Amino acid sequence: MPENNVAVRLRGLRKSFGPVEAVAGVDLDIADGEFFAMLGPSGSGKTTVLRMIAGFESPTSGTVELGGRDVTRLAPFERDVNTVFQDYALFPHMSVMQNVEYGLRVKKVGKAERRDRALEALRSVRLSGFEARRPSQLSGGQRQRVALARALVNRPRVLLLDEPLGALDLKLREEMQLELKEIQRQVGITFLFVTHDQEEALTMSDRIAVFDQGRIEQVGTPAEVYERPSTPFVAGFVGTSNLISGEAAKAVLGKEGTYSVRPEKLRLVLDPDAAVGADEHSATGTVAEVVYAGAATRFVVDLDAGGRLIVLQQNLEVSSMDVTGLRGGRVRLVWNRRHEFAIAS
Repeated sequence: MPENNVAVRLRGLRKSFGPVEAVAGVDLDIADGEFFAMLGPSGSGKTTVLRMIAGFESPTSGTVELGGRDVTRLAPFERDVNTVFQDYALFPHMSVMQNVEYGLRVKKVGKAERRDRALEALRSVRLSGFEARRPSQLSGGQRQRVALARALVNRPRVLLLDEPLGALDLKLREEMQLELKEIQRQVGITFLFVTHDQEEALTMSDRIAVFDQGRIEQVGTPAEVYERPSTPFVAGFVGTSNLISGEAAKAVLGKEGTYSVRPEKLRLVLDPDAAVGADEHSATGTVAEVVYAGAATRFVVDLDAGGRLIVLQQNLEVSSMDVTGLRGGRVRLVWNRRHEFAIAS
């Protein structure tokens, strides 16, 4: 990545809390204008990395650079970043306008400029006309957008978002995912987003870093991370893990190693003796479980060769009564060879 295009650069970043190493050596470059997600389970180190970038935690070792400037030992207010938290952290006694203006007032920005910039920030999050309301008069999604406007009004080089949608219900969360991405494109600054939600990361990000046990397992575009996971952990955490290994790999694929194929790439054939194409692999097995989920059905199939695969099949012409009757039945799973990929052990 060109030097003048790097918004955030981390080198050898480590953080220990007593005997616990929360971040175990992270190297990462994030480009200007990128929507970048740090994805991982609780305790994987992603939030600790975000807090070190913000300046809320000091690294045990390593460096944090923002726009080519080493900020490792600088206080949070000396860094060209702002943070949006899950709990919004709005002042309940202030109006929306006062909340958005607050950071500018602290910086002693003039009243006229302060108002113009606050109105511009509210327009960018589609909250024009809400200036006089109090946070208690807003919905959860509107409060989150006020928190976003309060961060954007300072025009930071990097906006840090720590699980900002975690307190929202599912429908509102999905709406806000699209809104956040649209806002990021509009304002053009770097968004660094922490989440444990795989679908959220895939939906919103230009690139994703997958964290586990304080380390980055893989960095790539959503398609790269999902379609070509580099480790068994990434294959299992981002989407559903469908691994074929050991004797099953030898029997089904004719080769050794560990391989994965995503559930939606598998085709379930009710005739276990059905023929398959020259460019396809297949395996016979028994349906152990059927989970009907409205738009799709998830089949859990125990393979005769050993192991278990999950199949996701759209319910184009079937109902719950049709599919649940397949439990215990014999089937053949078929997939194109190009949809299986090797995973490093």
